[in-house]
Amino acid sequence: MKLEQNEKQLLFSETLIPDIFFAEHLSKIPGDYLKIYLYLVFLSKYKKDIKVNDLSKKLSLPVKTINDGFKFLEDNNLILKKTTGYIIVDLQEFTLNNLYKPNLEQSTQSIEQSSKNQTRAKAIEHINNMYFQGIMGPSWYNDIDLWFKKYNFDEQVMITLFDYCYNRSALHKNYVQAVAEAWGANKIHTWNDLDLYDQKQEKLNKIKNTIAKKLGKHGNLTQYEEAYIENWVLDFGYEMNIIELALKRTTYKQNPTFEYLNNIISDWHEHNLKTPEEIQVFLEQRKKQNRDLKEMKSKVSKANYEQRQYNNLDFLYANNMVEGDNNV
Repeated sequence: MKLEQNEKQLLFSETLIPDIFFAEHLSKIPGDYLKIYLYLVFLSKYKKDIKVNDLSKKLSLPVKTINDGFKFLEDNNLILKKTTGYIIVDLQEFTLNNLYKPNLEQSTQSIEQSSKNQTRAKAIEHINNMYFQGIMGPSWYNDIDLWFKKYNFDEQVMITLFDYCYNRSALHKNYVQAVAEAWGANKIHTWNDLDLYDQKQEKLNKIKNTIAKKLGKHGNLTQYEEAYIENWVLDFGYEMNIIELALKRTTYKQNPTFEYLNNIISDWHEHNLKTPEEIQVFLEQRKKQNRDLKEMKSKVSKANYEQRQYNNLDFLYANNMVEGDNNV
């Protein structure tokens, strides 16, 4: 016997979504995958069978998008695959289990540690109120605590991290984590460290723009071209006045590449040249060496030519002598 859904019941029924979904997951789900998730939640109430082709038609999405969406939702712990199909993860229970961590440390803390925790608590409260309107998802607290410990950020740096991501409309965990990782790799721990890093990045961006302009590149530099420049500036310690010398040496070369520029600049670095003056002296010396080598090759060629002429005369003289003897 087939049971049919009462239309009146469907009209007045509701599908509940827990607030933790909006706080923790909504911002990172692509639009098509969100449609899939919401419809799965709806279907799960009625214990309906899930068929990929039916979902594709119902949601007007390609089958590939449906399959990719299932994988995304599974990877992000929104659905769970079982042998008989999928179930919708209870987000409240899942979050609670992740947040609960038995405290095996001593409950007593030093006054210094307690004071530090209070300062951090105020910083986290500021982040919650400023960037999440007071409804920051619970898992963010664990992440912030982890970043404090892993990267040794002070409170001002942590607040600036969220401000940086918020101003770029990218306040989701993957992006915040990537920025935190980059700052940690650059040994940023205090506000002063961050200020010096910003100055370095500003100078680097200015050099990138100058090089692009001088090379007539109207679009953005590629990732690999930027990597060359970062190597010259950050690793070699070269300023624009030195890079300018290399750019001038591309004048007579048609369509110079960054690889060509990199060969020039790397050669200077390998010779431990640190100033424009040292480079100019080096170039003059190399120019003189090339000129001397050219003159030496010219002399050798001339000497070889004269020797060949001399040998030819000897050969001619010897032949004349033989012919003269034969005539006697």
